[in-house]
Amino acid sequence: MKPLSVLPVILGIFSLIGVRMVEESVFYDPFLDYFHAADKNAPFPDFEWAKLILNYLFRFSLNLALSAIIVHFIFKKKEWTMQAIVLMVLVFAITFPIYLYCIHTKFEIGYLFSFYMRRFVIQPLILLLIIPLFYYRKQQLRKC
Repeated sequence: MKPLSVLPVILGIFSLIGVRMVEESVFYDPFLDYFHAADKNAPFPDFEWAKLILNYLFRFSLNLALSAIIVHFIFKKKEWTMQAIVLMVLVFAITFPIYLYCIHTKFEIGYLFSFYMRRFVIQPLILLLIIPLFYYRKQQLRKC
């Protein structure tokens, strides 16, 4: 990897960290304190559905853009970047409705299950799977 292409990757990683660091002040998420308490018996927070959904979509979009930048500058293949975006959107499209259902049922489906669904919704965890997957793919293509 050339030194100039490392800079956007590092900036992307620090930007993702920055999103996480400012989450309390930038994003509307009444479940931050609820899950930080790590108490299943904590009172279920009041919230506004529309505001909550819009903020989750905004946060996902921000994480998606930063993740796409990271993937693009690591592998320098537009096709792979698009595949990463599709994979991240698919995971979000699966986990987001499940998490909204968990909220609707006040986490009756399970506290830990809801906690981890929320992780997939608000954090770019899939990026941690995509990068090794694409590295493996790159190695396999070199062998051919």
